[in-house]
Amino acid sequence: MHMQSTPDGAAVAVPVSGQKRRARDYLIAGWASMAGTTIEWYDFFLYGTAAALVFNKVFFPTLDPILGTLAAFATYGVGFVGRPMGGIVFGHFGDRIGRKSMLLATLLLMGIPSMVIGLIPSYASIGYWAAVLLVAMRFLQGMAVGGEWGGAVLMAVEHAPPGRKGFFGSLPQTGVGFGLILSSIAMAAVTALPEADLLSWGWRVPFLASILLVLVGWVIRVRVPESPDFERVKRQGEPVKAPVLEVLRRQPRELLTIIGARTAENTWFYLVVAFALAYAANQLKIPKVQILHAITAGAVLSLVTMPFSGWLSDRIGQKRLFLAGLVIMALFAAPFFSMLETLHATTVWWAMVLGVGVVFPILYAPESQLFAAQFPAEIRYSGISVSVQVAGVLGGGVAPMIATALLAYGGGKPHYVVAYMVVLAVIAFVCTLLMRSHHD
Repeated sequence: MHMQSTPDGAAVAVPVSGQKRRARDYLIAGWASMAGTTIEWYDFFLYGTAAALVFNKVFFPTLDPILGTLAAFATYGVGFVGRPMGGIVFGHFGDRIGRKSMLLATLLLMGIPSMVIGLIPSYASIGYWAAVLLVAMRFLQGMAVGGEWGGAVLMAVEHAPPGRKGFFGSLPQTGVGFGLILSSIAMAAVTALPEADLLSWGWRVPFLASILLVLVGWVIRVRVPESPDFERVKRQGEPVKAPVLEVLRRQPRELLTIIGARTAENTWFYLVVAFALAYAANQLKIPKVQILHAITAGAVLSLVTMPFSGWLSDRIGQKRLFLAGLVIMALFAAPFFSMLETLHATTVWWAMVLGVGVVFPILYAPESQLFAAQFPAEIRYSGISVSVQVAGVLGGGVAPMIATALLAYGGGKPHYVVAYMVVLAVIAFVCTLLMRSHHD
């Protein structure tokens, strides 16, 4: 027998067999969350890369290059519009029915539209209906991501033992790196084709491959046990009938501070992997494959730095690490673009690697436990999903378009983009200071 504390602080005896089962459960939950998140982010990032490189020519060929890129990023942004709705819908049922079933539903909602995107005819075949279908599928993908993140994070954090919630919460975040690697490799492979082949059929192959990844993800996620925190809520009584309304009524401060904090991190990430990709390829004329390889290298580095940052957050506190990440982000914004403008292959490579593999993990890894701890278990899925996905619209959804407009306003120079990122970092810093600290 072993003495273990319950959530309310009481000591209970736990059989050794129960300890082993509990350890197995949190390990399965952590790794399964990472594997499933990898697959979903592969699909989501694939679209962003295609929007930056080929969608302007396939679906908006009648527009000039800059307007075509803006139109492609606009369809990219539609996915972020769908994310709050996904957060509301899946957050509601995740707090009422359970976390596990929502993870399986979001996996299908991401994978099937991705496959359909790979089948959409070009503008030359069906005109503007191609863009309409593209927008519809992207919206469904956005809903899937809006519901998936909260479920994956909570399954990892709520299963994790005390003192290791930051580390286990970083595992689904690490899936972002794996997804980015897979999508970058897939697009790098097809962009090596002659342009005619790339635009006619090559870009479709990575999207059609999604169905195989979805099948793998389903097999992995179906083995995950339900969250112990949700099981405890069920034992204590009826789930909250309208968890989203309860969040809005009881915890508006928590919602607003998370939105402000998350917006900066989201903006940083999508400016580095989406806007900077288009900026480097179209404005600076750096070869596309070179940038994709650098992004992939940064994602590979994040496979180490993300869980390390999660581990570190358990030692110093999630709030402190996140604040440090915001300072680093603000300080690195100007050097990042200066390094790209050198056009020197090694310097450009290091700019992307540091942006994706160092700055991003320091911000992203501690978010799971930091944000989840702001809400009680009965409304936690809704609370973190709605706040994080609204921030996704403000940060990742419109950031590439805002940055493109600021770049044009600055005559092709990125100084206004840098100022935009620094202002967001300052706002996020203030919002994070207002959060409650939870360090277990």
